[in-house]
Amino acid sequence: MMQKKIFVFLTLFFSFQMLSFAGDKKNNAALKIDSFINPLSKFSNEWNRDEFNKCNTAKDLKYLSATDRDVIWIINMARLNPILFLNSILLNPNSSEFKEINRRDFYYNSLVDDLKILAPNQTPLLPDYNLFTSANCHAYESGKTGYVGHDRQKKKCQADFYGECCDYGSSKPIDIVMSLLIDEDVPSLGHRKIMLSNRYTLIGVSTQPHIDYETNTVLDFK
Repeated sequence: MMQKKIFVFLTLFFSFQMLSFAGDKKNNAALKIDSFINPLSKFSNEWNRDEFNKCNTAKDLKYLSATDRDVIWIINMARLNPILFLNSILLNPNSSEFKEINRRDFYYNSLVDDLKILAPNQTPLLPDYNLFTSANCHAYESGKTGYVGHDRQKKKCQADFYGECCDYGSSKPIDIVMSLLIDEDVPSLGHRKIMLSNRYTLIGVSTQPHIDYETNTVLDFK
């Protein structure tokens, strides 16, 4: 009788363990899927098309944060379909996800005009580790010292890029991208031109804390 009770107990125990293991696998799978949710899908279901999944070129890179991976993804999608980006985000009156923007501002409206005529770029930016190292070092040192600008403050931070964008005070991926695309108070629109240019094929991104602006993000391009 005792042996039968032990057998029943062990059977129930292992059945519970198997169910728990299956549940963990399901939850882990869900987490993995959630980590690749298109960051623009909240603005329009059209962003869920397969063609935009190919823009997620940094999805498997562990050295990048989720924020930095999404920054690359969003830039690639904006380059691939500027009209959809324009209509679903800039011209969408319900787009309250990113920081408030002045829709009457010159820089905002010049971005609208640029996106209307921008040719789709079928070649997504690919993440590059050397560019990440360059961006990460500069973002870290800038954040630690409160520096704003492109000059390297430490010799160990190599300026290994052809184009660079720096953003301060934005933490969400969409905020970072929108800030640099609007490029407010930058008459040359240098950040916007770099991000949308077809001259660059590689990118490195790093977001780090900043003592004055809370966060800063550096994007290096080649």
